[in-house]
Amino acid sequence: MSTEPIGGDASFDASTPLARELADLSNRRRNFAKRVVPLPDTTRVFTVANQKGGVGKTTTTVNLAAALARSGARVLVIDLDPQGNASTALGVEHRADTPSVYDALVRDEPMADLVQKSPEFDTLFCVPATIDLAGAEIELVPMVAREQRLRTSVDAYLQESFDADAAYHYVFIDCPPSLGLLTINAFVAAHEVLIPIQCEYYALEGLSQLLKNIQLIERHLNPTLAVSTILLTMYDGRTRLAFQVAEDVRSHFPDQTLAAVIPRSVRVSEAPSYGQTVISFDPNSPGALSYFEAAAEIADRGAPTDGN
Repeated sequence: MSTEPIGGDASFDASTPLARELADLSNRRRNFAKRVVPLPDTTRVFTVANQKGGVGKTTTTVNLAAALARSGARVLVIDLDPQGNASTALGVEHRADTPSVYDALVRDEPMADLVQKSPEFDTLFCVPATIDLAGAEIELVPMVAREQRLRTSVDAYLQESFDADAAYHYVFIDCPPSLGLLTINAFVAAHEVLIPIQCEYYALEGLSQLLKNIQLIERHLNPTLAVSTILLTMYDGRTRLAFQVAEDVRSHFPDQTLAAVIPRSVRVSEAPSYGQTVISFDPNSPGALSYFEAAAEIADRGAPTDGN
């Protein structure tokens, strides 16, 4: 095995795991720099969902959105989680008195009045969540067409944006880790479901129930809904467990699982505390590169209705 020094540094052994990792990152950066990320002809609307908490759902939502925006797409994130973490990560205001997605769901406010531009990129926008959203589940119960209120608002806004020659390429809806009326609204409003799965023990726990719920919504409320994308997150290549979980997921969902995986990363975890995604916080980090690769793969695959 060669021990040729890298960059002329005789103390740097090219055969070490660190050297191989650095060489691999360098090659991936070069390869990605050559890629042209295609833009869809029509807006792709994703709900990012997993009933299991702590799987990187919000992190995945905001970083994929930022990666696509940086690659030239016009992207909207709808924060449907009362915790408002996606709003925080995108650097948009979401105090209690801020116009938010709650106003669209409960008060029929036009979504155009609620959208904020993220300071990260000129083509990245967000409809924030506020604490008011915590009570929306109860307030929606007596309302007519309560499961379809978000879709009605989103469809009207997307049509307005198209008419104004400011059409979105992607919409990502970040929903809470539970199956209530907010999540059902997210499923009804979307055409595609993206499921982040962490590469840890119990990764597939609850997934079968989630898929059954999606099938019920497809059958009764939204016939265009499909699970198009599964993304492996929190991958630690040093462990046998992570490798085994990834293999299990790929064997069960070969067509939906992306080749790109998201590693465990301190920089990805740190970014939200600065009101940023890792795409702007540290675009050269391994975590950012992995999200760039996942976003490009989603774009390359196209929507299920495109025949992909």
